[in-house]
Amino acid sequence: MEQGSLFMSEPERPLAARLRPQTLEDFVGQKQLIGEGRVLRRLIESDRIASMIFWGPPGVGKTTLARIIANRTKAAFIDFSAVTSGIKEIRAVMERAEQNRMLGERTIVFVDEIHRFNKAQQDAFLPFVEKGSIILIGATTENPSFEINNALLSRCKVFVLQMLSEDELVTLLRRALTDKNGFGLQTVEISDDDLRMIAVFANGDARSALSVLEMVVLNGDIVGEKTVVKRETIEQCISKKSLMYDKNGEEHYNLISALHKSMRNSDPDAAVYWLARMLEAGEDPLYVARRVVRFASEDIGMADSNALTVAVNAYQACHFLGMPECNVHLAHAVTYMSLSPKSNAVDVAYASARMDAQDMLDEPVPLVIRNAPTALMSQLSYGKGYQYAHDTAEKLTDMQCLPDSLIGREYYVPTEQGYEAKYKARLEDIKRRKKELLEARKSGKRT
Repeated sequence: MEQGSLFMSEPERPLAARLRPQTLEDFVGQKQLIGEGRVLRRLIESDRIASMIFWGPPGVGKTTLARIIANRTKAAFIDFSAVTSGIKEIRAVMERAEQNRMLGERTIVFVDEIHRFNKAQQDAFLPFVEKGSIILIGATTENPSFEINNALLSRCKVFVLQMLSEDELVTLLRRALTDKNGFGLQTVEISDDDLRMIAVFANGDARSALSVLEMVVLNGDIVGEKTVVKRETIEQCISKKSLMYDKNGEEHYNLISALHKSMRNSDPDAAVYWLARMLEAGEDPLYVARRVVRFASEDIGMADSNALTVAVNAYQACHFLGMPECNVHLAHAVTYMSLSPKSNAVDVAYASARMDAQDMLDEPVPLVIRNAPTALMSQLSYGKGYQYAHDTAEKLTDMQCLPDSLIGREYYVPTEQGYEAKYKARLEDIKRRKKELLEARKSGKRT
């Protein structure tokens, strides 16, 4: 069958394609994987590739590494697109690979955007990976834990590719200006500061950086025999940075986790930064507001009960105004949460009670605290012996409210943080007084 190849030469190829490295020596970035002595480099150099997944954001070299492997391997190499291929195409490729195996030849199948395959399509690879008919190399921008079947993932080594640093992107841009496949055959005048500006805009994406460079050079001013790139031209071409964010993907959860943990660690600067990252990338402000409401009780609780009021008010403000006006209300809320005293005693109390509620038998409600709306229920002692706290001077009785099997169990254990120190003292006093009342009742005395 005829497969469209990642490795075909095309006329008028973009700069990023013309400069794609052919060797590991020309590759920029990912030193943690392909630096001297690193595992992936040794596998490629020795042509001992095993099934693997390249996971990383766009433009960091996933497909380029596959091309380098294709250039070095003695195995048959088939590239495959998850966007345009289905079960029929997968089976045809697997038949070719099985024929190669019968002839003693290895087959490497590279699948770009493997996360786009559904479960059935991914399952089609599994038996051939298991028996060694193919060596699978997948590339994905999505977390493999969520997007790739566990059975297939367990048979692949995952290599995590990182965003390129600002310095690495500047190195790449300078190479583009001198390489004959780039702009090396012409004279381009552009300052180092402007190259760094492009690198910052690219946000770790080599393809994006090279695309912007190509655009600004093509729109540069011709002065004699050289092309002059002005700052104004660059600003027009990169009007706004595109933040890497997928509201349904891993980065969504990474950023909300960063916000939550920054507030928990009492770091308002980090909290406001992560908030801005989410909102400027298009996150629903109501989603953020709901998480802040949760935080107010989970991480602050009784240490400052006003935190919940601030969080709910911020949610209401977001509901009334929407973006961009409500950004200041969320900034107000996350700053308040960051600076508030912290206590997770309420959250721990519920978690402990939940475990007992789930793991133990359904304990009957003590008769003394049951309502008795009918005569029959009264005859069955519902509510018998109930003590109305408001009838006492201290608004307190020694009445048992927990089931017999849970007497003495403590769920809420207050801390000394913020206002909770006051409630801790209050709770200790309540427990002391209840104990005195119980002892007095047992001895037949009144207090």
